[in-house]
Amino acid sequence: MVAAAEAAAEMKEQISRRKVRVGVVVSNKMDETVVVKVTRHAEDPLYGKRIVKSKKYVAHDEENVCNIGDQIRIRETRPLSRTKRWELVEIVRKAPIFGSEARVGG
Repeated sequence: MVAAAEAAAEMKEQISRRKVRVGVVVSNKMDETVVVKVTRHAEDPLYGKRIVKSKKYVAHDEENVCNIGDQIRIRETRPLSRTKRWELVEIVRKAPIFGSEARVGG
């Protein structure tokens, strides 16, 4: 009985209440910082048509590993600067590097 209560308490500690978003890197020109564009589908309140809405987030990239076009997962964190309130969790998919195949063949 006590072991079950302890296990439940550990599970509550592991569950994070921080928001997580997946988006595409649109800028990596700053040091240890990337700008991520997150898109979502919403329904127009009057006409009912589904439209695409997007928002940009400034996220912390500790090792400068993200490139433009990478799809990444970001997590909400404490304020790191005036605009930076998100951090990089993982790179979901790397962007393809165009032009590299053509040069290899000669």
